[in-house]
Amino acid sequence: MSAASTETSAPLPTAGSRVFFQGAPAVGCVGTGPITGDDPVQRRQGKVTVKYDRKELRKRLVLEEWIIEQLSELYDCEEEEMPEVEIDIDELLDVTSDDERATKLQVSLIDCYKPTGDFVRDLLARIRGMRKLSAPTKKGL
Repeated sequence: MSAASTETSAPLPTAGSRVFFQGAPAVGCVGTGPITGDDPVQRRQGKVTVKYDRKELRKRLVLEEWIIEQLSELYDCEEEEMPEVEIDIDELLDVTSDDERATKLQVSLIDCYKPTGDFVRDLLARIRGMRKLSAPTKKGL
């Protein structure tokens, strides 16, 4: 018997409902016996990203990985040791001019002792043409 056949089935979600994922019984769960819908502790809420454009999500992920790599070089440390630096891509995309975006980035990097001009310039070039992800687009469901 495969692990897939031991999973419980649930009715299809209706529009506006939440989606929950359940693991196979007795796999990584505390207690014995099957998972019931009445136990909120063992139920995990999943995020559905189907509404977002997969291409935009991929671009965003690649950009975020690049930012982390660049910040590691600027601060001469690993990601875990890096000081708290907040760079919100959606917030930058809300700003209309590159000068304002550059100013916001420079403020975020105020504690960096290395020159940040190249990083700011490269980041602004990379976000040009990107769209915000905070408002998902609806494709036919």
